[in-house]
Amino acid sequence: MADDPPRRQPTLEAVAELAGVSRSVASRVLNNAPHVSRVKREAVERAVRELGYVPNPTARALATRQTGAAALVVSGEDPSIFADPFFAQVIVGASAALEEADLHLMLCLAATDRGRRRVEELLRGKGADGVMLMALRENDPLARTADEAEMPVVFGGRPVGMAPRWYVDVDNTGGAREATEYLLSRGRTRVAVICGRLDTEVGRARYRGYRDAMLAAGLEPFPPNEGDFTEPSGAAVMAALLLQHPDLDAVFAANDNMAAGALRTLREAGRRVPADVAVVGFDDLAAARMADPPLTTVHQPIAALGRETARMLVALVHGETPTPLILPTHLVRRASA
Repeated sequence: MADDPPRRQPTLEAVAELAGVSRSVASRVLNNAPHVSRVKREAVERAVRELGYVPNPTARALATRQTGAAALVVSGEDPSIFADPFFAQVIVGASAALEEADLHLMLCLAATDRGRRRVEELLRGKGADGVMLMALRENDPLARTADEAEMPVVFGGRPVGMAPRWYVDVDNTGGAREATEYLLSRGRTRVAVICGRLDTEVGRARYRGYRDAMLAAGLEPFPPNEGDFTEPSGAAVMAALLLQHPDLDAVFAANDNMAAGALRTLREAGRRVPADVAVVGFDDLAAARMADPPLTTVHQPIAALGRETARMLVALVHGETPTPLILPTHLVRRASA
C-alpha cells in the first residue's frame, strides 16, 4: 500500500481565514505586536492550535517589524492643514481603508525642521509599517528620504521631478483642460488662470491643462498667476488680474478655495458672475455647492485618493506589487459658468 502523501503545512492565510481576521492582524498576534484586541488575539491563537500552524522563522523575523500603524505625512507649514476640507476627505478615505486592514492611522506634519527630522526618523526606523506622503514640494528632502526608505512608501500625488514607483494621483492636467475647454465653448475668449503653487506637481499639471486648451483653441494663454490654494490668495490674485486685464471674461482657478476668493473679489468689484466673468474651480468641495453663485468645478474623487493610497500601502505591507493609479475627474456644471 502506498504511503499517504505528506500533509501540507498550514499557512498564515489559513490561520487568518479560520480566525476571521486579516493576514496583518494574524501576523501581529503571532509576533506579540501591540494594537490587537483581546477577542482577535484569542481567535488567532485558537486557529493556530486547531491547524497546528508553525511560523516560518524567516517570515517571523521580518514580521516582528510590524507596528500595526501606517503614517500619513503631509509636507506643509500650517498645522491647521488637516482641517482643510480637502485633507479632511483624504483622511476619511485613508482611515476607512486602513481600518479594513486593522491598521491604525498616524498623522504627521512636516512643518518645521524638527517635524521633518521626526518624519525622516520614521522613514528610516520602525515607527510604522508604511508611510503615505502628500503635498511634497520641489526639492523637498523628504522625497529623497522616502525613495531610500526600506519600509513601503506610497505617494498621494506625484512629486515634482520624480517618478516614484508607487503613487496614486488624479488626472490634474485632463481636468484643467476640460474646465478651460468648457469656458471656451461658452464663448469666452479672455480666460485668465489662478494657479496653485508652482513648486508642486499639482500646480504645474493644472496650469499645463489650462495652457494646452488655450493653445489648441488658437488663443494666447495668460501667464501663471500663482496662489497658494487658499481663499485669500485667490482673492488677491483675482484683484491683480482685474487691474492688469480689465477685459477678461472668465477665470479658471486651480482649486475651489481660490475660486471662492475670486468670486468674493469679483462681487466686491461689481462684476457679475457669470454675465461679466465666468468662474470655474477644481475639487468639488462642499463649499462649491454653497458658493454664491454655486460654483462650476472639476470633481476629483478626494476620499478615493486617500482610500486608494492606503490600499496600495496595505498591498505593499502584505508583500504584493501594486501598480500606480490615476483617478479620473469630470466637470460639474453649476451657475458660475
